[in-house]
Amino acid sequence: MRALFRSRTKRDYLSDALALLSGWIREGEQIRRTLVIDDCQHAALTERVKVVADALHLRPEISRSADRTLIRVGHGDDEPLTEGEVLLAARIEDAYRAVTGS
Repeated sequence: MRALFRSRTKRDYLSDALALLSGWIREGEQIRRTLVIDDCQHAALTERVKVVADALHLRPEISRSADRTLIRVGHGDDEPLTEGEVLLAARIEDAYRAVTGS
């Protein structure tokens, strides 16, 4: 079993991890998620994401438009996604569930 895991490429591992993150869409070397939340939830989510992003030394893009929050993770300059960026997306999902109570 260990030999099988080692033979897999890093990209396969990241693709498998991304497949588990429902709602995230891959755009080249970035992933994005749009959330329908109110202003108070947006503020709470942004604070939680900032704590995790700082710990991982990453900078996601978070923007607000009407009742939607758009989050982008990744460099977007032909740098491949990293394990840390996929981990950040998973932690954002955790924060989203905590903020919305779902």
